[in-house]
Amino acid sequence: MDNDKKRYISFIAMSAALGGLLFGYDTAVISGAIGNLTQYFHLSSVETGWAISSALVGCLLGAMVSDFSSTKYGRKNTMIFAAILFILNSIGTAIPNSFTMFVIFRIIGGIGVGIASMVVPMYIAEIAPPKRRGALVGNYQLAIVIGIVLVYFVNYFIALQGDANWNLNIGWRWMFGSEILPSILFLVFIFLIPESPRWLIQKGKPTDARVVLEKINPSEDVDSILAEIQNSIKQETKTQWQTLFKKEFKIVLFVGIGLSILQQLTGINAILYYAPEIFKSLGSSTNASLLETSMLGVVNLIFTLISIYFVDRMGRKPLLYIGSIGMSVALLAVGTFIYYDSIGNWVLPFLLLFMASFSISWGPIVWVLLSEIFPNKIRSLALAISVFIQWIANFVVTQFFPSLVENNWLKEHFNGAFPFYLFSLICLLSLVFVWKNVPETKNKTLEEMDELWK
Repeated sequence: MDNDKKRYISFIAMSAALGGLLFGYDTAVISGAIGNLTQYFHLSSVETGWAISSALVGCLLGAMVSDFSSTKYGRKNTMIFAAILFILNSIGTAIPNSFTMFVIFRIIGGIGVGIASMVVPMYIAEIAPPKRRGALVGNYQLAIVIGIVLVYFVNYFIALQGDANWNLNIGWRWMFGSEILPSILFLVFIFLIPESPRWLIQKGKPTDARVVLEKINPSEDVDSILAEIQNSIKQETKTQWQTLFKKEFKIVLFVGIGLSILQQLTGINAILYYAPEIFKSLGSSTNASLLETSMLGVVNLIFTLISIYFVDRMGRKPLLYIGSIGMSVALLAVGTFIYYDSIGNWVLPFLLLFMASFSISWGPIVWVLLSEIFPNKIRSLALAISVFIQWIANFVVTQFFPSLVENNWLKEHFNGAFPFYLFSLICLLSLVFVWKNVPETKNKTLEEMDELWK
C-alpha cells in the first residue's frame, strides 16, 4: 500500500476518533465542576450522584438507538448526529438556571456519547486494513484519553482564573462550555470522510463501496476484498436479531457483553469521575487534587500510546493479561494503605500503576475487540447490545461507588478500603475470563470472524 493511502486511512481514523475525544471530554468534565455545582444548586448526596450519572442515562439511550441509526442512515450520518448533540450539550450545560435544565442537557450529551461509543470504533474497524486495525481502532481509546487529559487541564486552568466565589458562580460554566470547540471540530471533520464500504454493500451500493475501497486498499486487492465482503453479507437472509440467536453468535455476544461489563467493573470510571474528590478526601487541596488527577490523565495517555504500538505486534490477549495483573496488584495496595491509615504519599503511585495497567490493556483493547469480534451479519446489533450493557455497568459503578465508600458498616470493618479490594478481585476474575473465553484476533480480516467462532 502506498504512503498516500496509508495517510488517508490515518486521516479517516483520526477524524472519526474525535468522537472518542468528546466521549472522554464529556464524561470527565464533571470531575472538576462537581464540587462547585453541588454548592451552587445546593444538591443532596443523591442529587450529586444524579448530576454525574444522568449523562450515563443518555449514554444508555444513545446505545439503544445506535444500531437502528447506523444501519438505516449509515455510520457517517450517525456520527454527524452525535456531533450535533455534543454541541447542544456544551451550550446547555454552560447556561442552566436550574438543576433540572442542567440534567436535561447532560442527558442530551450522554446520548451523543452513547451513539459515538458504538458507531465510531465500528466505523474505524470497517475502514481499517487487518494488519493496522488494532492500532487504528486503538486511536479511539487514545482519543478518549486525550479528551480526559485535555479536560483535566482545562478544568485546572479555568479554576485558576478566579477566586472561590468566581468558580462557584462562573468557573464551572466555562468548564462545560469549553466542550463546544472540539464538538464543532468533530462535526467538520466527519463531513470530510467517506461512508463505510461494508455499510454501502449492505445497502446494495457496490459501486460506491468500490470507490471507497480503491482509496484505502492496494488496487490489486480491491476485487477480492469487495467479493469477500459481498459473500459474507449475502450468505445470511435472516434479520440480525434472528441471526444473533444461532449458537455460535450467542457465544460471541456473551464474550462481547462479558468484556464490556468487566471493563467497567475494574473500577476505572469510579476513579476517573471521583478522582479529585478521592484526592481531597486523602488530604489534598482543591487545586492540588485537580493537578493530581491530571497526572492520572497523563499516565493514561502515555500507556494508551504504548498499547497502540504493541496491539498488532503482541496481540490482544497478552496485553489483557498484563493489565489485569497490574490493576489487581495496584488496587490491593491502595486498599491496604487506606485500611491501615498509611496513606501519606503512597496512594498516588499505586493509582498511577492502576491507570497505567488499565491504559495498556482493558481501555483500548476492549474497544478493539468489540469492534472486530462480531461477524459482519450481526456486527452493528451485537456491538450496540454490548455497548448498551457497558453503559449499564458504568451507571451501576458510578451510582454506587459513593455508597460503598460512605457505608457505615463497611467503614467500620474496612476503613474505606472495601471498594478497592472488590475491584482488585474483579480484575483477577477478568484475567480468567479472557483466558477461558476470548480468542486471539490479531491480523484476521473482519470476514474471517465467522469461521473463528464456528
